[in-house]
Amino acid sequence: MLVKVRYIDVQPAMRSWLAENPPYTARIEEGDCMRAQAVGQIVASRHPDYPEGAHVHGMLGVQTYAMIRPGPTPPQQLTRLDLDLAPLPAHLSALGSSGMTAYFGLLDVGQMHADDTVVVSSAAGAVGSVAGQIAKLYGCRVVGIAGSADKCSYLVDELGFDAAVDYKQGDVYSALSRHCPDGIDLYFDNVGGELLDIAMLLLAKRARIVVSGMLSQYNATAPAAGPRFYGMLLLKHARMEGFLAADYQEHYAQARVTIAGWMREGKLRSREHVVDGLEAFPEAFPMLSDGRSFGKLLIRV
Repeated sequence: MLVKVRYIDVQPAMRSWLAENPPYTARIEEGDCMRAQAVGQIVASRHPDYPEGAHVHGMLGVQTYAMIRPGPTPPQQLTRLDLDLAPLPAHLSALGSSGMTAYFGLLDVGQMHADDTVVVSSAAGAVGSVAGQIAKLYGCRVVGIAGSADKCSYLVDELGFDAAVDYKQGDVYSALSRHCPDGIDLYFDNVGGELLDIAMLLLAKRARIVVSGMLSQYNATAPAAGPRFYGMLLLKHARMEGFLAADYQEHYAQARVTIAGWMREGKLRSREHVVDGLEAFPEAFPMLSDGRSFGKLLIRV
């Protein structure tokens, strides 16, 4: 089949795919098409389950058209999309890998409880914004960490976070101490680095740290220092666990229906930062690390 790509998911993991030895997938070699999750519409098909006109999601790449080769099943693990659930861009944000990461990271890996104090780093980003909203839906106290006053206001005023901390302004440790007087029960970490160190110092007893991403380290030119205060895991009887959303692929359909229901009811918002034109990709990608992106960063083809 031939798929016309409509929206491309620009995500931090792309940086690691360019590394000499990527941690969990094949390296993108010079001259290759950049790997990317995307949504599009089938314009020609010889597959009975994927007719022309159907909308699909898969690893379609940073390109205008994707050719899906013959086989018993589509090799890119294509998923047919139900646009009655949500508009097409949302299938790359709240209903895409970002939403799946937030959903399963909190509920399965983090074992979130209704009375938890949850702190989310990179909270205005694609994963963090959904994670914070889900935590609120489950009755948690939620504190977000973001990189500007506008983003912090968005978290509190529009997404319903209880508080937000601008890590570029002032003492993050003091701010988090004030907003989490009984400690942090669940730290949803998208950043690593210094913010992780600070969160470790504030852990409550039997706290959980969910490692979702390492945004502070993707562009590092030297080996990253490990968490300085990992001894707090011992003192607080806490645990720290990393995961990939792909671990839960067999449960995606159920999670999408649940998240889409929250969206229809106005309980969860999906925000996309859309940049137009395939040619804009090289300029758009650095927006993930310099703080210019707001919500899920997408390229509209």
